[in-house]
Amino acid sequence: MSSARPDALLARGVLYVHSAPRALCSHVEWAAGGALGRGVSFAWRPQPVLPQTQRAVFVWDGEPGTGAAIASALRGWEHLRFEVTEDASAGGDGGRWMHTPELGIHFAQTDSVGNLVVPEDRIRAALAHAGNAFEIHRELRLALGEAWDEELEPFRHAHEDAPVVWLHRAG
Repeated sequence: MSSARPDALLARGVLYVHSAPRALCSHVEWAAGGALGRGVSFAWRPQPVLPQTQRAVFVWDGEPGTGAAIASALRGWEHLRFEVTEDASAGGDGGRWMHTPELGIHFAQTDSVGNLVVPEDRIRAALAHAGNAFEIHRELRLALGEAWDEELEPFRHAHEDAPVVWLHRAG
């Protein structure tokens, strides 16, 4: 944690590595540490949904925008599934980045309690298909990242002994 900024201006979040091949684990730590500006070490566990892969949960703090930096450092790596959350803070909105090898990366803004916020332009794009309910539905599902959620859900709940992540105080 940087002593140059008051805690009120720090951003906090969580990196969920849902699945990474063993050979990639140290590279994931290196990339996340580079985004955070310090070395990190994760508690890796086997990922039973996809044999020969590992999973980890890492709680982080840093400057507002660090979630985007972590997601950018990890995006596009073949065979890597992850999510990064950044809580809303005095320095900015919150965010959620989800990545799968098949779908790539999805970003959504979040509010102070973690709900996804669908921007006005995404709603207008959906409404542009006013005569086609299927297209409106498709656009809104895309804005909410439902395909990413569906793909990641089995990985999220793969362990009964998954670590408890305490929520930070909102508001």
